[in-house]
Amino acid sequence: MKTRTVRRLATIAVIPICAIGAQSASATTEPAGDGGPIGLDLPRADSDFWNAYSNYVPEKAEELGVNLMDVTNSQNDVGTLVTNVQQLVAQGAEAIVMAPQDTGAITSTIEELNDQGIPVVSIDTRPDAGDVFMVVRADNRAYGEKACEFLGEQLGGEGTIVEFQGSLSSVNGRDRSEAFAECMSENFPDIEVMEEPTEWDGAIAQDALRARLAQGEVNGIYMQAGGVFLAPTLQLLESEGLLVPPDDPNHIFIVSNDGIPQEFEAIRAGQIDATVSQPADLYAEYGLSYAQAALNGETFEPGETDHDSTIVEVRPGVLEDQLPAPLVTAENVDDPELWGNQVG
Repeated sequence: MKTRTVRRLATIAVIPICAIGAQSASATTEPAGDGGPIGLDLPRADSDFWNAYSNYVPEKAEELGVNLMDVTNSQNDVGTLVTNVQQLVAQGAEAIVMAPQDTGAITSTIEELNDQGIPVVSIDTRPDAGDVFMVVRADNRAYGEKACEFLGEQLGGEGTIVEFQGSLSSVNGRDRSEAFAECMSENFPDIEVMEEPTEWDGAIAQDALRARLAQGEVNGIYMQAGGVFLAPTLQLLESEGLLVPPDDPNHIFIVSNDGIPQEFEAIRAGQIDATVSQPADLYAEYGLSYAQAALNGETFEPGETDHDSTIVEVRPGVLEDQLPAPLVTAENVDDPELWGNQVG
């Protein structure tokens, strides 16, 4: 079944995004497009991926004719997210777009929004409970499976892999970690996987890798978020003399997740070998589009969409639009259709 979002092309003036801290929010003047004010919270400003997403938000809001309020940033803190949402609602938000990094702790806030009749669109993560109008996300289990298959094949089924797990309080961290572990156990049982929980913190990942390198040989690395793990990982490997090209026998095979331009540059340079490209541009576009659709009374059903994705019912009454997230290697890193090749 085809599903469709309505795109409105009226141009509006968008208030600049607030880059830091918990910011107060106020609605813009009424745009030419339909729909009430939409509040949006950015999850953090210390990730190249999320900074790319934040840059797409005003662009997509203008294209869609969305009545976008001042954008807040919760800085990876659920308490700040709760405060930001309360401020947005107090200032007149009729729909909320958020990307909660702690998908359990945000439940009570989502339930409060449900009680007030304010639709919620969740970007990249799926809240553990509460009703949301739509989850806009890629299949995060596929991230872990693609990373597993690539690394397993590159290592010939043998060796040692360090896995930088994201926060396990996040559905993304759980999905990627569980899928990677299950795939490795089933398909590559002779590969040892050393799991390192990181809370999406690059410094924690770097310290963990340093300790593992001191203990013995590392043949592969799975980074669940290139936006926070790429730079500290490459810095450490270079300092240890281990940042060598793929044809060097000491090369450590690395698969990342995000699809940021910096990862593409690292693939071209032979520093890492692959990444799974999260669609930062589509997260912004369809997050706002579904919020607008909710205010316009539209409904959706599971099935294929008109934008090369699939809507699935992840629990009763909760739909998730699973956007495409391709594996990027040296073979397709220059594909102009990848969003990471479209940003300056």
